[in-house]
Amino acid sequence: MNDTQNTPPKAPDQARTPRIRPQSLADVAFPKTIKSFVRRAGRTTTGQTKAFEELGPKFLLPYQPALLDFAQAFAAAGNNDTRPTVLEIGFGMGEATAHIAALLPGTNFLCCEVHEPGVGALLKRIGEQNLHNIRICAHDAVEVIDHMLPLHSLDGVHIFFPDPWHKKKHNKRRLIQAPLIAKLAARLKVGGYLHCATDWQPYAEQILEVLSAEPLLKNTAPEKHAELLGYAPKPHYRPLTKFENRGIKLGHGVWDLVFERL
Repeated sequence: MNDTQNTPPKAPDQARTPRIRPQSLADVAFPKTIKSFVRRAGRTTTGQTKAFEELGPKFLLPYQPALLDFAQAFAAAGNNDTRPTVLEIGFGMGEATAHIAALLPGTNFLCCEVHEPGVGALLKRIGEQNLHNIRICAHDAVEVIDHMLPLHSLDGVHIFFPDPWHKKKHNKRRLIQAPLIAKLAARLKVGGYLHCATDWQPYAEQILEVLSAEPLLKNTAPEKHAELLGYAPKPHYRPLTKFENRGIKLGHGVWDLVFERL
């Protein structure tokens, strides 16, 4: 008798852990159980690994369920608790983050990203550009906001090109939803700002709707530019990335939304 006939059928494959994308905090923002990030072994370059080893101890902040002391977190030459602090959610490979931090050396940047190669890439840029005003928390931003950020503590929030989740059935996974915006608005100082940017028009329309519905925020888009339809001109500090430049050449649009805390 053939032995294979007595072999029990294989159990169906277990559901695989979803792959986390560079701008994938939308995956974990609003499920009943918030997921943390998953490290993807073997995907970092030699240079990124070296940056983790040499710069990680200084520039990486461990997640902890306790309010963050900004002055202590950014302790370095010239950094103190009077400097403005901007939260960035999902910085990808850190190109724009490093550019803005270099352009605004008097501002501290607290950056959340779950993509390990992206964290390594930003650490590498920090070393190459001799930046001192960036700290990275490689953890789910929702938990960082909930447990580490005091109310009225932020001067700004940057969310650039979050995953648009193009399919309608996946729209619920988008990062920009009313619950998150309420959390962020509560942690902004009066006069602080929330800056979002996307290259997907349906998502831009949703972001505009969500931000406009938050009672603690007001749109800064100048009324005299009626053609902008509520969207802001690109702020000077946000650079054009190579992907954005490629999209512009192909005729794709980019929408910036800047709201101020009342």
